[in-house]
Amino acid sequence: MQLQDILYSQGFGTRRICAGLVQQNQVQISWAGESEARPCTDAAQELNPINLVLRVQGVDWPVHEKAFIMLNKPAGVECSQKPSVWPSVYSLLPAPLRQRPSKGKVAGVQAVGRLDQDTTGLLLLSDDGQFIHRMGSPKKQVAKLYEVTTKHPVQEPQIRQLLDGVVLDDDPKPVRAAGCMQRGMHHIDLTLTEGKYHQVKRMIAAVGNRVEALHRSRIGGLVLPPDLAPGQWRWLSSADLALLS
Repeated sequence: MQLQDILYSQGFGTRRICAGLVQQNQVQISWAGESEARPCTDAAQELNPINLVLRVQGVDWPVHEKAFIMLNKPAGVECSQKPSVWPSVYSLLPAPLRQRPSKGKVAGVQAVGRLDQDTTGLLLLSDDGQFIHRMGSPKKQVAKLYEVTTKHPVQEPQIRQLLDGVVLDDDPKPVRAAGCMQRGMHHIDLTLTEGKYHQVKRMIAAVGNRVEALHRSRIGGLVLPPDLAPGQWRWLSSADLALLS
């Protein structure tokens, strides 16, 4: 695969822009495990992309056929390419992740579901349509753990209601929590396997309480790493992906 095509596949711009980066000595290459990166000035050079590491303008970029990443979403950003009020969560990502070529109308990685602007925590993003569908489909029953802070003290009957099912205004079928554990007078861990609009907030309201803060800490078996600060992202490893399957 030509170097300019590899750069293009990773989102570094059009093939012409990618060729220009190479010609301007902005690209170095190495393979995983090598300590030294070497310059490459031939945009048409054939390379094996497996385990290839690009260094573009001084930043290392491991080549990934598909992008699978996690982000610790801070409050005050919207999970939208075209936010209405708050900044877009995509502004937290480097340009190559936002520009990865796609057959769809929108290029770059896409959020797997959405978190409200005031909700924090684990957000997955990918450019793999099958992965996005699988993780977001209610049929797959992927559990998501939310740490909920409530305005009023949580009562035992409210816990039972959430587990037995509550009716939301847009659906006569009761919506049940897959798990609900009280952590403090105003704190519960709520596990859901579907993702309706404002679901946690509406479920808590349906039992006579109100959400004051909301944080997603786990999806499937993947827990938000404690060393991933709000606003930071990282690639999902093969072990991480296994926890989501």
